[in-house]
Amino acid sequence: MSAYKITSEQQAGIKSVVQSIRAELIENIDEDAKITLKRFFKEDIKLYGMKTAVANKIGKSHLTQIKKEKWDKAAVYELCNELWSSGYQEEVLIACIFTEAQKKFYQPEDLDIFERWIKEYVSNWAMCDTLCNHTVGDLLMMYPKLTGRLLLWAKSDNRWVRRAAGVSLIVPARKGLFLPLVFEIADVLLTDSDDMVQKGYGWMLKAAAESGEAGQQAVYEYVLRNKSNMPRTALRYAIEKMPPYMKQKAMEK
Repeated sequence: MSAYKITSEQQAGIKSVVQSIRAELIENIDEDAKITLKRFFKEDIKLYGMKTAVANKIGKSHLTQIKKEKWDKAAVYELCNELWSSGYQEEVLIACIFTEAQKKFYQPEDLDIFERWIKEYVSNWAMCDTLCNHTVGDLLMMYPKLTGRLLLWAKSDNRWVRRAAGVSLIVPARKGLFLPLVFEIADVLLTDSDDMVQKGYGWMLKAAAESGEAGQQAVYEYVLRNKSNMPRTALRYAIEKMPPYMKQKAMEK
């Protein structure tokens, strides 16, 4: 049974598009690219195997068709759900292209859908970041009251949900938004033992530091206060773009 309210005609259209996407992905398999891509992951990932630009092109081609046929958001999200459920990296990338294209139709309740995809389907850092950097980040900027959900994510038993709490704030933090929340999330994740989570919240802090002089100073002071407890991985990410004198002070033991 579909998770979204769609017609039988829409369901048939979704099935057709999914079959077409998968046929094109199979046609474009590149074994050398598959070997190269697998080196970026510690996890055993599902890949057709091709350069990201090729998968992007396939996704955007089908997005043009979807727009031309004026699919509604429910049908697009059901299509995305089908792609997410496959577990294939390229299908997830294409699903995220479709979801991002729905930006002007986002509503607060969409966060429940995105959260379910993270909890049920995300199995590596690339899936997490592709969905969260823009789709979730854009939704949070549109509806700031939703940001409190990230504090719950930061306390999850699921490593990818915890990482999502940080990387969903990358784009907003770079714009100087939600800085108090950035530090709240960092506090919750501060001593997390998972390196994927450490890199995620360290990246969030780096983005906040890139927002301007005030953001950089705030992150610098945060790092100095917490460096004795902060894993070195997170610390290095946080200070990556800071001036040399700040880096040197932050790295002192």
